[in-house]
Amino acid sequence: SVADGGCQTMNIQSENVEVQSYEAYDQEVQTDLVGDYTTQLADSDSKALANFLHLVEPMVMKCLANNLKSRAFNDVSDHRESVSEAVTCVHTLFNSDMKEQLQVTDLSWNATGSTLAASYPFCFVFWVPITRKAIEFDHEDWCTHKAALCTWNLDRRGIKEDKPDTVIDSPCCLMCIEFHPVNPAWLAGGNFSGEIILWDLSREDDLVLATSGIGNDAHREPVSKVHWIKSQSSGRRDYDIISIIWKLETGRVIIWIICIMADNLYRAMKVRATRGDKEVGVTCISFSHEDPDLFVLGSESGCIFKCNLHATGRPAGNYIDSSVPLCSPVTFTFNPHHGPVHSVDYSRFHRNAFLSAGMDQTLRLYSVLQAHPIVTIEPGDGYLFSARWSPVKPSVLAVTTENGNLLLYDLRQGQMVPVHKLEASPNRQPVYSLQFNTQQKSILATGDGQGYIRVFRLGEALTSMSGRDTEVLEEIMNTGID
Repeated sequence: SVADGGCQTMNIQSENVEVQSYEAYDQEVQTDLVGDYTTQLADSDSKALANFLHLVEPMVMKCLANNLKSRAFNDVSDHRESVSEAVTCVHTLFNSDMKEQLQVTDLSWNATGSTLAASYPFCFVFWVPITRKAIEFDHEDWCTHKAALCTWNLDRRGIKEDKPDTVIDSPCCLMCIEFHPVNPAWLAGGNFSGEIILWDLSREDDLVLATSGIGNDAHREPVSKVHWIKSQSSGRRDYDIISIIWKLETGRVIIWIICIMADNLYRAMKVRATRGDKEVGVTCISFSHEDPDLFVLGSESGCIFKCNLHATGRPAGNYIDSSVPLCSPVTFTFNPHHGPVHSVDYSRFHRNAFLSAGMDQTLRLYSVLQAHPIVTIEPGDGYLFSARWSPVKPSVLAVTTENGNLLLYDLRQGQMVPVHKLEASPNRQPVYSLQFNTQQKSILATGDGQGYIRVFRLGEALTSMSGRDTEVLEEIMNTGID
């Protein structure tokens, strides 16, 4: 038998309903201060808090140490790399009254990182061949050129890039400056005549606090660098000023006790007819960040010297006029550059590493434990004037060039080519000075030969430290050690 059957559901019913409130209320409540009132802090048991912190501190430090050494994210690529690696110019500062007549020879950030100071001399501070145009700015007699010290407060809202907040005129070319490490208003400088000046920018009238004057114990040649060091007197917490001069005839490092002499030159550079106690011109200085007694010096001869404040080397010759005995602080001499050394800089992250840059167009990484450089970089961008380590990332370093560029290197890349090549001079002038801001660590400033200062902000890739950075620097230093 065959049978057919079928079934069907009932028609589907649907409804669409919209609901919206149409009344709104807004109400504010505030207590009124009526009568006398007192503020009372919550009670706290400081002893219990101290016990708790003492209990958890080892565990927290262990976790932080493990995080620092972790390689979990070494191969992870960040899709925001283009943003994090960007380097931007945030300010181009200059003094419109100078009309591009003076160059920037030195820069310094104050202790808070908010104020940038620049020295503007008339003369050319670096040694150049006689065929170079800049040599016409040199001196033949006592310096009476126009010069100035200018400062900008970059935290100020109404900052005027073409008008400094402070302008201090100088009757003599101002060669170098450096802010006090703690007091943000104190600034030391050295001029072409050998005089050291100390200013207090917080004053309203006479800003000069002190001056070394001109005498037998003072410099008699251009001061190439001033630097603040903690006082060598036991029990004192204040700072002394160390200064160096760059003329070949009288290269003296003054804390009033030491000088560099021809006898300290690299053996291949010694001239038989030259007296061993003849002074050598010094161009730059950098102190160790771990041992305040250790420092390195660059010289006009191309030699680099390792020195100690307490060293008592060969005494200076009798022809040197000084009321106190002078002796050499040199303990070791490194393989020289082929020409004057313009910059040296100790690493903050490795006790033995320091940079040097000079007229031979090479950037070198040295270890204080050996004479020859571990790494030599030739950017091919003309003379190199200023080289600095990053104060926050161990593998990053910067250098300025004759062709008006700022070069940024990251040793983690493995290739000795810059990760960024930036135009640091609007008119492609030589860039003589470079300073990282140690308080605002993504900021650095450069100064060129036409008076322009550029302030750059570095991206996250150049300012964020990872555990691998320190290892990379350690591996590079260990690879080159004999």
